[in-house]
Amino acid sequence: MTRKRELLGDILRNISSIGDKEIEECLNIQREKGGRIGAILVRAKHIREIDLLKALSIQLHIPYVQNLTEEEIDKELVSSVPISFLKRHVLIPFHKEDGVVKVAISDPLNITPIDDIRTFLESDIELCLTESITILNAINMAYETHKEAAEQVIEDLGDATLTVGLDEPIDLIDVVDEAPIIKLIHSLLFRSVKDRASDIHFEPFERDIAVRFRIDGVLHNIHNLPKRFQPSVTSRIKIMASLNIAEKRLPQDGRIGLKIAGKDIDVRVSIIPTSLGERIVMRLLDKSGYLLRLKDIGLSKDLQSRFNKLIHLTHGITLVTGPTGSGKTTTLYAALMEINSPDKNIITIEDPVEYQIKGIGQMQVNPKIELTFAKGLRSILRQDPDVIMVGEIRDLETAEIAIQASLTGHLVFSTLHTNDSAGAVTRLIDMGIEPFLVSSSVVAIAAQRLIRLLCPACKKEYTPSGPELAELGIESSQISGHHIYTAVGCDKCMQTGYRGRTGIYEILLVNDEVRGLIQQNVNSQIIKNKAIERGMVTLRKDGASKVIAGLTSIEEVSRVTQEDIVE
Repeated sequence: MTRKRELLGDILRNISSIGDKEIEECLNIQREKGGRIGAILVRAKHIREIDLLKALSIQLHIPYVQNLTEEEIDKELVSSVPISFLKRHVLIPFHKEDGVVKVAISDPLNITPIDDIRTFLESDIELCLTESITILNAINMAYETHKEAAEQVIEDLGDATLTVGLDEPIDLIDVVDEAPIIKLIHSLLFRSVKDRASDIHFEPFERDIAVRFRIDGVLHNIHNLPKRFQPSVTSRIKIMASLNIAEKRLPQDGRIGLKIAGKDIDVRVSIIPTSLGERIVMRLLDKSGYLLRLKDIGLSKDLQSRFNKLIHLTHGITLVTGPTGSGKTTTLYAALMEINSPDKNIITIEDPVEYQIKGIGQMQVNPKIELTFAKGLRSILRQDPDVIMVGEIRDLETAEIAIQASLTGHLVFSTLHTNDSAGAVTRLIDMGIEPFLVSSSVVAIAAQRLIRLLCPACKKEYTPSGPELAELGIESSQISGHHIYTAVGCDKCMQTGYRGRTGIYEILLVNDEVRGLIQQNVNSQIIKNKAIERGMVTLRKDGASKVIAGLTSIEEVSRVTQEDIVE
């Protein structure tokens, strides 16, 4: 008797946090337009590709492989198949044993190319599932396209000349015959995406140019390029970003649209003049990235429940605070996705629009035509919005309009650059907002930081000392029955001991007591102490809970919350 195949939707409910509402929505799309339910769910960003592959692995009884290392890939086997075929169908034969070839695929239901490669290799094949980006990286690695080390490219540069930049974004994997200086830039861009870097820095010094990647919020030195290549590197990047290559005295900002291993990457380029030459910072944004939901950003169950109530209010201002790069915009996007529905008119003004969200109107600040946050916000109020998201409150005018909007029945989300939640009150008052307006409009202030997660491949269990625990306010009894880990470092995490990040949070609810303190214009520490007295979990305490859960280390939480520890 044939075993009945389990439904994909049932499997996804068990292995991911998708609900019936999202599945039903995508089933309606399937009924109207056709297509596979799994692909529709991924396109709608209700699940990630990895969730779909794990579900298909269970449903079809095909093993799922998380990674393909260079050692596992038989390069001769791969190069025996045309690269165009492998990339078009996103599959790769990577190992042969006892006459059977292992083939990694991302779409096990696309039967034709599977049959074709079986015929081409004249061999039995054994399928395994893995993400498309992993397969494209492996194809790239096997064909030695862009895998060539930057040092080797530098050796080949010689007196390399520049060629004109590309008119349209193409996949850097396809570029194999460019001039050496172009190959160098492409090699660094490809590696930055592979290493999950958020920024690339080109920093000129007297004898060389330091190339550094920011990975998980920390800068790592990657290469030191010879000083003689500085004009060529700078000019190439300016050409790619459509900047003026002759202008070397003024700062310039530009953008580059790229496709790297199938990913759409938006690169923001900032160039400033220094005494030793132009300094370049390239910020990478993966536009095809998976938008995180509230349940994915690191909120504890209690804080998630609290935040969920805040975002379903009908009016008031909720502020998210923290330094640059602390994930504030990601949190706001997650909040908007949670409340996004056809019965709500949601409009944002951002600088820049980082991700497009279906069903939400998104406006981008443009200083060149004097479209500021304040002007854009005024226009938004004439669009009959229910919910407004302001990328950042930078000045008195924007703050005043946001407050008026909240007092006239709109729900407003925005960000501020302050160290903790209570500091946002002081910042608004310092801007010139009357304390009674702050107390009557702001309903909650969330502060957040990003902490690095321990690398699962090399983290090491240990018993922390008393002073270490005391630093985060952890009692010895709290770690009973839990495992505490420290960072070690391995090849998978670039010897850092960490891989990936999550958020730590504190949420200050503006209740009657806090409202009274704000109207008295007291300092932020008094407000914070009152909130803690009423049960607010501080950033450090939230970080300590993640240490106890084995997600991060004591050192990492101490590093990120050092402002609090100094107090």
